[in-house]
Amino acid sequence: MPDRAVLAVDEGTTNSKAVLVRQDGAIIASGSAPVPTSHPQPGWVEQDADAIWAATRAAVRDCLAAAPGTEILALGISNQRESVLIWDRATGDPLGPVITWQCRRTAPDCARLRDAGHEAGVIARTGLPIDPLFPPTKAAWLLGRAQRHRDICIGTVDSWLIWKFTGGARHATDRSNAARTQLFNLAEGRWDDTLCALFGLDPAMLPEVHDSAHVFGTTRDAAPLPDGIPIASAIGDSHAALFSHGAFTPGDGKATFGTGSSVMTTVARYVPPPPGITTTIAWSLDGTSTFAFEGNILTSASVFPWTAELLGLDSVDALIDLAQTVDTTEGVSLVPAHVGLGSPHWNSEARGLVAGLSFASGPAHVARAAAESMALQVNDVFAIMAEAAGTIGRLSVDGGASRNPFLMQMVADFLDHPVTPCRNSEASALGAAHLAGLATGVWDGLDALARLVSHDAPLEPRMPAEARRRKLAEWRSAVARALPPV
Repeated sequence: MPDRAVLAVDEGTTNSKAVLVRQDGAIIASGSAPVPTSHPQPGWVEQDADAIWAATRAAVRDCLAAAPGTEILALGISNQRESVLIWDRATGDPLGPVITWQCRRTAPDCARLRDAGHEAGVIARTGLPIDPLFPPTKAAWLLGRAQRHRDICIGTVDSWLIWKFTGGARHATDRSNAARTQLFNLAEGRWDDTLCALFGLDPAMLPEVHDSAHVFGTTRDAAPLPDGIPIASAIGDSHAALFSHGAFTPGDGKATFGTGSSVMTTVARYVPPPPGITTTIAWSLDGTSTFAFEGNILTSASVFPWTAELLGLDSVDALIDLAQTVDTTEGVSLVPAHVGLGSPHWNSEARGLVAGLSFASGPAHVARAAAESMALQVNDVFAIMAEAAGTIGRLSVDGGASRNPFLMQMVADFLDHPVTPCRNSEASALGAAHLAGLATGVWDGLDALARLVSHDAPLEPRMPAEARRRKLAEWRSAVARALPPV
């Protein structure tokens, strides 16, 4: 008898991935394809919507080829968040690039809105500060350069993929992605007309909003998939990772390490965010939203290849090996503010720097400073989150860097909190698969999903308190230098 499995697509910033997940939770096949990124001006980051769709189809094709004959029960989607595009509703043609979450082109527009006193009201409605990370100013930028007489769809990447997988039949999103648009009223659970007016957007252009586990439609003209497969989940990639970890108890959290990093912990109810972090919808089931605190770090593991090239090394592995040849950075700090700083600073004008150099400093100290920067940025977010939440339970880690014990030990040390690596690095895809399976009866509830979660033993903090205090002081001094003058 052929395998029966849920297919999950994880459309990320650099790659589209696809996995097949059996009912016992095992991944039986996978595929991936790169997604090109362009930087037409300093601080601008964009992708091509058709290239994203092509990469997604290629990943699915490779995945299905690795497990021929598998019966696909449902399709789930997780996606890079906050990236936004517009397209012609009649033709389905993109009307400009996908402006990614990293892009800072609308920083001046955001500054004008903040200067006009709008930020407090936006945070109260959405849990998000006014920052070019979020979609509304980017959508307005795209609309300002499109032919406005057209019937236009505005969407995040999940909306675009639902549109493509359904052959243009459905323009829809889930609550987790809607919550990241800065147009969705978290307390009321709807698109907010006041926010749409503030950003100059027509609510009629926005997608329908549904639960994260929901049959959005069925596949049509989406080869290599046959027609008729239920598209049964959509969720932001970071939220999907949290879900796959089984973080169903308030206080449970995770840190995802990729191009950027997301630190997230569930909370019992909607709470306006303290300064520096955001409140978001983690997922929505049966009409009920689970909320979370989150901090978004713009440049995380992506600083490693840049630093390796700077030091003349041929790989990231060589950089991490070099970092481990010294016990400390001897006072060197590297602040990866290459596209500004996200949480908790939210400053698009910050720029990267290396601080604390002396004639005793060598390449190994810079390499270790780069490695430490990932954990130190997470600590900046975690400290605020832990105070606001009152307590943090299990903190899981995922993403490519989570497979490196040296890097994850740094995270445990600087946070002074145990971290629990996930055995499967495809956490986002698994979360989308689990939600799609919930919507279609493959799994009958959260208890069944919790039994599928597989983690390694926690890494306990072991850094002496004085060494941690000294390093955090060096780091905060370096960050202060990276910020522009007030």
